[in-house]
Amino acid sequence: MPKVPRDISGKQLCRLLGGYGYRITRQTGSHIRLTSNFMGYEHSITIPEHDVIKIGTMSKILKDVADYLEVQKEELLKGLMD
Repeated sequence: MPKVPRDISGKQLCRLLGGYGYRITRQTGSHIRLTSNFMGYEHSITIPEHDVIKIGTMSKILKDVADYLEVQKEELLKGLMD
């Protein structure tokens, strides 16, 4: 089972999620709002623009995205890290 990455920045995560249709829709301060219509309906998430995203925050973001894509978090991690 792949581990949740501990060294990914907010900008890197935004780029990785671009493969799943997520695009930056706005930015307020150090928070980036991404929106996707990949599954036929809109889903938005907020990513902190930090040098390293905390492990708990990263895990929650990945769970939200995996739920939207209707896949297991581990499967999403494999897709993002390959």
